[in-house]
Amino acid sequence: MNKKGFTLIELLIVVAIIGLLSTLAVVALGSARVKARDSKRLADLKQLQTALELFYTDNNEYPTGSGVLLGSTAAACLNSTVGWATTGCDNPYMGLVPVDPKDGNYTYTAASSSSSYTITATLEGNVNGLQDGVTLSPAGIAD
Repeated sequence: MNKKGFTLIELLIVVAIIGLLSTLAVVALGSARVKARDSKRLADLKQLQTALELFYTDNNEYPTGSGVLLGSTAAACLNSTVGWATTGCDNPYMGLVPVDPKDGNYTYTAASSSSSYTITATLEGNVNGLQDGVTLSPAGIAD
């Protein structure tokens, strides 16, 4: 008998190899997603810093507020006259305040003199030496 085809062992080996390769691809995709979310967080922080510096240039102070959750209903936009606003952003510095890509929380705190601010975010991994909780201030982003 001269039958052509694959044996059961050959088919099992091919299925095992495909399973191993797909597992490796899923793991690599998961870490790429973490890096992408962290990169978006850092880009959002720089965008917020630019809008806050423009606000400071025009108003000679940063917007007031303590523990404001950015992107929430309390701070949906950065208005040119009142600072953080919920709706009706006429002449906005930032028409839509970004939110954290995973849990939606960036916390904004202005100093009592309105001459400084901090925005905190939590990174999931390590990006250019920054990890865990990062803080944005007028001086830049730091651990």
